Amino acid sequence: MKTIRMGKTNLQVSRVGMGGIPIQRPPLSKAIKVIQCALDLGVTLIDTSPGYDDSEIRIGKAIRGRRDEVTLATKTSWRDKATAQRLLEQSLERFHTDHIELWQFHNVSTLAAYDSLFISDGAMEAAEEAMDAGKIYHVGLSSHSVAVARKAITSGHFKTIMIPFNFIAREPATELIPLAREHDVGFLAMKPFAGGMLEKANLTIKYLLQFDTVIPVPGIEKIEEIEEIVEIVEGAWELTPHEHQQIATLRNELDTQLCRRCGACTPCPHDVNIQPMMNLPQLFKLWPHKGIQAKPWVKNMIESAQHCLDCTGECEPKCPYHLPIRAIITENLTFYNRMVQGKPELK
Repeated sequence: MKTIRMGKTNLQVSRVGMGGIPIQRPPLSKAIKVIQCALDLGVTLIDTSPGYDDSEIRIGKAIRGRRDEVTLATKTSWRDKATAQRLLEQSLERFHTDHIELWQFHNVSTLAAYDSLFISDGAMEAAEEAMDAGKIYHVGLSSHSVAVARKAITSGHFKTIMIPFNFIAREPATELIPLAREHDVGFLAMKPFAGGMLEKANLTIKYLLQFDTVIPVPGIEKIEEIEEIVEIVEGAWELTPHEHQQIATLRNELDTQLCRRCGACTPCPHDVNIQPMMNLPQLFKLWPHKGIQAKPWVKNMIESAQHCLDCTGECEPKCPYHLPIRAIITENLTFYNRMVQGKPELK
């Protein structure tokens, strides 16, 4: 497996990583085999979060006896010091390890959330103390906001940035990737398959490999998925004219369907939880179906979306990507109702 230097962490990691959301879906024994297959194929970077249900536990079981082969990346969604510390200890216990190479502040997607990391008894204090104790080696940040990512990259506080990047959500290519290169910040490409909207690995992975400082981190559920991706990495990366045409076609189809979660449409005057509602089918593609339906925040999101049905659409003029927000939410409500009735339409 080809490797890449992950910015100023100076860690050499595999040219592609493995994301830990879909590994919740298969039975435990099969999930362990998928993770171990990825290690056998030379994938060394595994990224997850305690928020992904038992993903950390499954990864911890799979890497026992092979810890030195893995660069572990996990996250915390909490902004206060005490809770962040508690969840870090939980992550260490789940992984059966005494250290984590990369600990990331998870989904910091507003400037207010970013600033909250640095207050007294904020999560950054937890990170600094954990680094002093050798429990984490490097600190990164994940976001869906270009403004937050820009601030994080230039701040000097973070060794890596993780943000959605694929050939539909390609905005980072013009500013953030060059900026991260300038500041020697490792760039992790979240959602290379656009949360499941894109399906062809030869297009998605080869597109991202054109960027020599970008590390794609696709979510993996099946052995054949990681085998296909590794085969692409080990082959020729140049996109063929036919593949360029396929990408152009998909862009035309999906540019006005894919929510980038930038937050420009919020707040909703009717308290609709717009961003996750716009991405509901993608959640069902990545998470266990029963698990995602049972989450209180999903139930609250579905209830809030009822207010969108007769709305006049104040959100839509705010969207920089001109998405038909109300139509997508209405369609996703229908999708959700079919899922709970046991009539899925997923491929």
